[in-house]
Amino acid sequence: MTMLGDKVTKIRSKNAGPFWVTIDIFCGDPERFDWLCQRLTTEAVANLYRLAPDQIKRFDIANLNVIKFSFPRPVPQGAPLDRDQHGAQYSVLLEELRLA
Repeated sequence: MTMLGDKVTKIRSKNAGPFWVTIDIFCGDPERFDWLCQRLTTEAVANLYRLAPDQIKRFDIANLNVIKFSFPRPVPQGAPLDRDQHGAQYSVLLEELRLA
């Protein structure tokens, strides 16, 4: 099995406002983009982040070879229980996701 982070150019996460996180998966070329679009499901991402699939917005941006996921933060940015002010650590889980 291959880890997602080994197949793509870069995965980054960041805030999309104080209530949302967005994760960008840069595939690098059309072949990897198509390969990943066929294998990476919204349900798998939802399970990884312990969310319902309908909480996640997915955007397949073919002309940039990028897959983007956006979902609500567990707590608002800057709240006392916020452990990641910038949303930068969410990408690590996705990098380690195993693909068949």
